[in-house]
Amino acid sequence: MKKIENFHDFITELNQAGMTMGGENNEGIFSLCSSFQDSVRWHTEDQETDPWEWRMRVLNECDDIAYGKFFFKKSGYITKEWYPYFYAVRRNKTELLEAYEAGTISHYGKRIYGLLEEYKELPLHLIKQYGDFTKEDRSRFDSAITELQMKFYITMCGKARKISKKGEAYGWNSTVFCLTEDFFPEEVIEKAAELKYQDAYNKIEAHIYKLNPEANPKKVKKFITG
Repeated sequence: MKKIENFHDFITELNQAGMTMGGENNEGIFSLCSSFQDSVRWHTEDQETDPWEWRMRVLNECDDIAYGKFFFKKSGYITKEWYPYFYAVRRNKTELLEAYEAGTISHYGKRIYGLLEEYKELPLHLIKQYGDFTKEDRSRFDSAITELQMKFYITMCGKARKISKKGEAYGWNSTVFCLTEDFFPEEVIEKAAELKYQDAYNKIEAHIYKLNPEANPKKVKKFITG
């Protein structure tokens, strides 16, 4: 990987790599963070050199990159080229209701998914409001949001602030979610539908070992399957 000094460099290298952890390479798979130079610094609010700002820039400015909690229940990036392969592995042609009935998606996950089916896009605060989720539900709600991302049923698609009765924005930004089928063009999901689970798995696995020949096989499997 080449040195990364700004957002442009990051996007260039990400398109080459196809996937990366969002933070440090603590799981021993692959992260572009290892290529960050001294000019790149977290939480400075500089759009060009703060990786925390890049998350939303990617969602707002790039139509070929997804960002969300994809790996080890942590954030990561996947390009449009590689998204169908992960989708094919994580979903394995299983619809939400099937997953719920099989016990692999929680009741909270089903409720959240239903809201996004209805509204298409919703920020977190409105998902909680429309779904009647309370403070006591926070732990299970957060877990459901993560499980739906990890299983590729929903994904982040932007940010939004709360709107007052006067129509004025206020407070901190809230992450906006949508169904995965509504994030990328239909052709991406169609390609995923054509892939066999094992073929998609093998394709990702081979690529990971190109990025990191020393990656731990057990961690690689978890990285791919979630």
